[in-house]
Amino acid sequence: MRIDLHTHSRASDGTQSPTELVHAAVAAGLDVLALTDHDSAEGWAEAASAADASGLRLVRGMEISTRHQGQGVHLLAYLPDATYPPLAAELERVLEGRRSRVPGMLAALRAAGVDLTEDDVDRVSGHSAASGRPHVADAMVAVGVVADRTEAFERWLSPGRPGYVDRYAAPLRETIRLVTEAGGVSVVAHAWGRRSDERPDAEAFAELAGLGLAGIEVDHQDHTPSARERLRAIARDLDLVVTGSSDHHGLGKVDHDLGCHTTAPEELERLLDLAAAASAASGRETPDVV
Repeated sequence: MRIDLHTHSRASDGTQSPTELVHAAVAAGLDVLALTDHDSAEGWAEAASAADASGLRLVRGMEISTRHQGQGVHLLAYLPDATYPPLAAELERVLEGRRSRVPGMLAALRAAGVDLTEDDVDRVSGHSAASGRPHVADAMVAVGVVADRTEAFERWLSPGRPGYVDRYAAPLRETIRLVTEAGGVSVVAHAWGRRSDERPDAEAFAELAGLGLAGIEVDHQDHTPSARERLRAIARDLDLVVTGSSDHHGLGKVDHDLGCHTTAPEELERLLDLAAAASAASGRETPDVV
């Protein structure tokens, strides 16, 4: 059984519709797919319909932008009730931070000599619920400023670059609690990806586990083999679920092909058992696994 628990569609910053993503997953030989668009459940219904028709098992989730100890942390939330009012309100704050960030980035880019408009961004984003830096990057590609998203981020949009603007991210501890209250389970995504300081560290993971964190995404393209081994050891010591996934964005992210990393079936079952327990404890109506 091949299981990929972290992917994105055009409902956030992927380049495929939810239906196209499901069809691509089937073509890639996947048996289970999680749709985890940024800060939004917008793609769930379409993906569930496509998965039901194709025989693919779908796990509905989202990737929430959070901050912990002054550092950005992405939290994968699986099977929460996205209508739970406190969670929905927090997601709206994050999405508003994304939306308000775009004009600031465009102003910063204009000041640096790159003339890009909101219409340029809308043309590539399709008015995504989670518009942000990747869509600005795609607009820069479309008008010929850069060759691809990677160049856009490296030259213009990463921290310290001319077009970078900070935005709101939800507090990590509070978000773990909200996901649990919404009947879902949470996993820290690509915990040590693209950074060398190995934070959150083992002590921080122990604290987060005590707050309800269910797992760590260990097997990810942005983790070195040695980082994966150390994260796997932390997960084992804390009895956390270990996941692996592609973080697929269609054409929006190179070298993240569907199924390039996968989750073991027994780890998925552990995650689903924890989600069932959270759902029962919360009393919320949580989404089925198709």
